[in-house]
This record gives sequence, C-alpha cells and structure tokens, in this order.
Amino acid sequence: MAEKKKDERETDRERVQCPVCVGYFEPSAINSHLDECLLNHSTESGENTPNREEEKWRNENTPPTKKLRLSEGEALKAGKPAATPAVFSLFSTKSKEPKSTENERESLFKDTASVSSSPCSSSSSSTVTPTMKWDTLLNSDNKPLAEKLRPTSLQEYFGQNKVVGEQTLLRSLLQSQEIPSLLFWGPPGCGKTTLAHIIASSSKKKGTARFVTLSATSASTNDVREVIKQAQNELRLFKRKTILFIDEIHRFNKSQQDTFLPHVECGTITLIGATTENPSFQVNSALLSRCRVLVLEKLSVAAMGSILQRAVDSLGLRVLPDDAADRERLTSADQCAEPQVCIEQKALDTIAHLCDGDARAGLNGLQLAVQACVVKARSTHTDVPQQILVQEEHVKEGLQRSHILYDKAGEEHYNCISALHKSMRGSDENASLYWLGRMLEGGEDPLYVARRLVRFASEDVGLADPAALPQAVAAFQACHFIGMPECEVILAQCAVYLARAPKSVDVYKAYNNVKVCLRNHKGPLPPVPLHLRNAPTRLMKELGYAKGYKYNPAFNGPVDQEYLPKELHRMNFFTWNPSDS
Repeated sequence: MAEKKKDERETDRERVQCPVCVGYFEPSAINSHLDECLLNHSTESGENTPNREEEKWRNENTPPTKKLRLSEGEALKAGKPAATPAVFSLFSTKSKEPKSTENERESLFKDTASVSSSPCSSSSSSTVTPTMKWDTLLNSDNKPLAEKLRPTSLQEYFGQNKVVGEQTLLRSLLQSQEIPSLLFWGPPGCGKTTLAHIIASSSKKKGTARFVTLSATSASTNDVREVIKQAQNELRLFKRKTILFIDEIHRFNKSQQDTFLPHVECGTITLIGATTENPSFQVNSALLSRCRVLVLEKLSVAAMGSILQRAVDSLGLRVLPDDAADRERLTSADQCAEPQVCIEQKALDTIAHLCDGDARAGLNGLQLAVQACVVKARSTHTDVPQQILVQEEHVKEGLQRSHILYDKAGEEHYNCISALHKSMRGSDENASLYWLGRMLEGGEDPLYVARRLVRFASEDVGLADPAALPQAVAAFQACHFIGMPECEVILAQCAVYLARAPKSVDVYKAYNNVKVCLRNHKGPLPPVPLHLRNAPTRLMKELGYAKGYKYNPAFNGPVDQEYLPKELHRMNFFTWNPSDS
C-alpha cells in the first residue's frame, strides 16, 4: 500500500498542475485542458482529478457546450455580467479556439449584420472597437508617423518634380534600372532617404540589384569593407550589382570616403549618398567627380499639403472646412454613432506653413497634436467621446514655433551672414532685420553677429559716417554684457543704423590697393627715406637720419614734403587701378 502511494506521488511530480482546478495532467494534455477549464469555469479546486484516458477521450470527441464569452458591450445589452478575462497560461504555446454551436453562430451573424447595415460603419466596424481605434492613433507600436508613411513608390513621392518628374533623367534611369552613383543633397525632411528606399524597392522587385544601407553616424570603415567584399562575391558568383546607400555621408572623413573610390570606379558598387551639407565642402573631390549630384529642394507648401492629406487618410481622420456654414452642413448631413477624430483644415494649413518644408517635422507634428487631443479626451471622459476635434491651437502648441533650418557650422551659416551683409550694404533695413532674425532665432552666437557688424561699419560705411564704428563697437560690448535674448534689440538697432547710414568704401578699396602693390612688387622693397627716419643716437644723425625733415606744426601752411619712397612718388592708392600697372 505504501509503495502504491509512493508511485502515485512520483507520477504526480511528473505531471503538471492546473492553476484553475489544481488537478494534475500530462504535459501533453495540459494546454487543451486549460482552454476548456478557463472557458467552462465549472471546475472547483476541491474536485477529484480526472483520469488521464478519460480526459484525452473527452478532448477529442466532445464538443464544448458552454456559450461564447460575451464582450463587455454585449453583456450590458443582455443584462448579464461580462465574462472575466482569461488567465494567461504559462504552459501554452498554441491556443485552440472554441467551437460555437449553430445557434450561437446565427446570433453572432445577426449582430454583425445589424452593425454592418449602419450607414456610418465600414466592413471592419464589427471587429474594430473605438478603443482599438484610439490605440492606433496613440501610436501603440511607438513608430513615428513619418516612418510609417514613408513612400514606397514614385506615385506617393511629392515635391521633387525637378528631380524625379516624368521627363527627368533620373526617372528614365530608374525605369531602365541603370542607376549611376548618386549624391542627394538637400535640407532635412525633403525626401533624400525616402528616394533611396524607393530605388531599393524597385531594384528588389525586379531582382536586378542588391541593396545595402549604412549610416555614416554609426558605421565604420570595416563595415564598408565588409559590404564591398560581399558585393564582389555577388558580382562574381551571381552577376548581380550592389547598391550601397550611405546616409549622412558627410560624417565620413576624407580618408573614409577614399575607401569607395576604386570600387565605384570599377563598378563593384553603385554608391548613393545622402547629405544635408554642401558636397563641395564635405565630400572628397575625387569621389564627387565619380557621382552625379542631385539637389533636392525644400518642400513647398502645396507638396506639404499633399503629404498631410495622405497622412489624414491613413489615420482615418475627418477634415472639417474652415467655413462655419459648410462645417455645420457637413456634420448635420453625416450623423454617425461611431466616435470620430476630426481636424480643422486651418490646422493642416498651419502645419504646412510652420514645418518649413520638412515633411518629417510636419508629419510628426500632426501625430503629436492628434495624440495629445486623444489622451486629453480619454482622461476627461469616462466613456469614449463621440468627437475629438484637433484645432489650430493644438498644432501650434505641439510645434511651439517655426521649424527654422539653420546650421551654425554649415553652409546656411555663411549664406545668412552674407545676406545680412549685402542687405545692409543695399540700405534695405527690412531685409537686414529679417536675416538678423533668421540667424538669432536659429541659435547663432550674438557675439559673432556683433563682430560682423563692427567689420561692416568700417568696410562699407567708413568715413561717410564716422559714428558708425563707435555705434557697432558699443553694440558688441552691450551684447557681451547682457547676452541673449535681451541683446537682440541692440543688434537690431545697430543693423538698422548701418543700413540707413551713407556708404563709402574708399578706405576699404585704398587699403586693398596697398596690399596689391606690396604683393606684386618685384625685388626688395624700397627703404624708408632718410628724412622720415628717427635719429635717437649721434651715429644715426651722422648717417643722415631725420636730416631735412620738415616739422609740420612749425609751418603756417601746407608743407611740400614727400612721404613715399622714390619708386612710389605721386602714387594715389584711392584712384590707382592695379590692372593698369
């Protein structure tokens, strides 16, 4: 008897205990038992453990007799408590769906048909609940909207008709799959990476090339060499080309860029690079000569409108017109019980203008505004609200301010300071303030701007207004004392003063002529005339130093005296033209 109980205990240790009915089962039968046990809710913790063979026979031959669990909404309609959620099984690897009876299927079909017949419901409205819709809008997969909606074909690619339009060279090359090495140069969010992915998608569909993506921000030279080695094998074994896309290629230094040279030259790889910096400065000239540079422009407001409309359609948002009468007529004509997320047309137009041609900033700004409104609605309402409206103020709050493209260390830095300098030279005070604002709002160092104003006061205003230089120096000192943002009005005052001041470049041109004269002089430079030299010692006086010098204050009128070397007698650097010499 004792041995029999010992054998039973050993057998129980080999079995798996059910967490619901506390019974022991074979590991192979525990999953099916848990499915039925959780559905039935009839097994109590004190029940005897069923026989293993009986359990197996019942699982294979007996259909379930319990009704399907009611959802929360259906339970409330039927006046029954909702079924409790099933406990997650730690042992389950595959779940078996319960089979419904004929009556249950008929009733379920009737419920579905009644929902589908609603004028505002779609084909999937019977399965997509409002909560699921809100979860979709709340970005449950943590993927930015700009990445979700990245175009996969040229038909979805907006705003770069000059590069990939119907009659462009790149369009015909893409259609013929003869893709040369390319460099995409443009501002952030204009579609450089997207265009590379479209090329990759086209190559994969036709099987003409293998596409590899690397980012210069994280890849090393060894990574590049490994890709090139694989490309050589692909070309030798399968006669298939390799397209290598390098994002932010300007982050590679000159020696790293040299790694591509022989392989691009011989056709082992087709290089496609994307950069926000001017390739003339950031890309090796040898590599630049082997690639065709395509300049992508900042997206227009119209292109941004098309991109945002595609996003609205993808999210299932409803656009409300700006006109109050049209909005009232539209909402009254389409009364729908299903909750909706609406967005004003004015809000979309605001995004298109504020994102400054950056599609990534525009799409992510739209996503942020919608998410903020949905979260606010869910936190302030016990039930799902019938309508959530995204307005212009929500968009402005999400973007905060205009998305200003300005790179303090790149080409835009030099472009803006050049525009400021030339606007002041042209006495255009409005343009001067605009370019000053572009630089300061973009994060430029105010002391750098102040130093440029000091230079302008001497170079372009000069002696036409001698007070301009003290004005600029005072502005520099004030900026140094108080800093941003208080010093911005000081710089604005100085810029307007210099723009309004009369201009004279006589001193600037004359000094440039002096530099040309000195640099083009052949042979040793002429010595300083003896009468202009100082004679602090007796020996120097005996040698003729300072002999014959006329002390100007000792004379009542002008003094006839030569101050230039003999070779430059009568030279006038203010009127001299170096090209005539």
